[in-house]
Amino acid sequence: MRRTVAALFAGIALLTASCGNPLAGGAEGGASGDIIIGASDVGESLLLAQIYAGALRNAGAENVTVRPPVGSREVVVKALQDKSLSVVPDYSGNLLRYFDKDTQATTPQDVYAQLKLKLPQGFEVLEQAPAEDKDLLVVRKELADSGIRTFSDLGKRCKEFVFGGPGQWSSRWKDKIKALYGCEFAEIRTTDTGGPVTVAALKSGDVQVADLFSTSSSIAANGFVPLLDDKNMFPAQNIVPFVAKGTLSPKEVDALNRVSAALTTDQLTELNVQFSEEKRNPLDVAEEFLRRNNLLAPS
Repeated sequence: MRRTVAALFAGIALLTASCGNPLAGGAEGGASGDIIIGASDVGESLLLAQIYAGALRNAGAENVTVRPPVGSREVVVKALQDKSLSVVPDYSGNLLRYFDKDTQATTPQDVYAQLKLKLPQGFEVLEQAPAEDKDLLVVRKELADSGIRTFSDLGKRCKEFVFGGPGQWSSRWKDKIKALYGCEFAEIRTTDTGGPVTVAALKSGDVQVADLFSTSSSIAANGFVPLLDDKNMFPAQNIVPFVAKGTLSPKEVDALNRVSAALTTDQLTELNVQFSEEKRNPLDVAEEFLRRNNLLAPS
């Protein structure tokens, strides 16, 4: 599920205008001892960053700053390396593929174990959450009802269908889906990265198969059916705090690990609905999540 930069900054404007919210912090980051949390130009990333910030403040951390948008993963890695960022919410599979492009790991356990082994010196990942936001192939209900429920089912009929998804699909997955499932689509169209263009194309029938994300509210809202990736083509994408080693105290590490333990895919999906569909202030959404999961001290 991907959000616009404009929406993010609208949320940040609300965030900085708030006065009474117990998660709000007033410090500017950058100096030694500050905790600077990076967030990408994705609404989900901003929400996770605010949840991390609230948990860290509740653990006694001072001078906690959320700083979106931070840019590409290359930029994030450099910023963590020089400690101009302390921590960012990230995705286990994508992070592993950044450091080991030839990885064959796909399951949550294998991806996380390899990620910890492949991280260069100076970085660490904390405990991963059960929550995932990973790629899904989805179809309309009538196609699922015709017998296409898995990627293997799809592979037998791919040549009948037009696929819609992100521009990087061909370079990342075209060969992989052919090798695993024998799938070659009649046409591959670039729509957008799990956003409204892809949803509209699938709804209208311009494409018959689309790449969306597991936390997308559009799937249930439109009655789309996710297909089972029965040979694990897409790697696990569990939410994981990606940290500049040495920037967090043991108490602060424990606070983020408790957040990860509480965060499920269903909850992450609901957080995205509140931000993207209901247009709620990300600070309020973060506070409610922390209170609901007993991660804030009583006020």
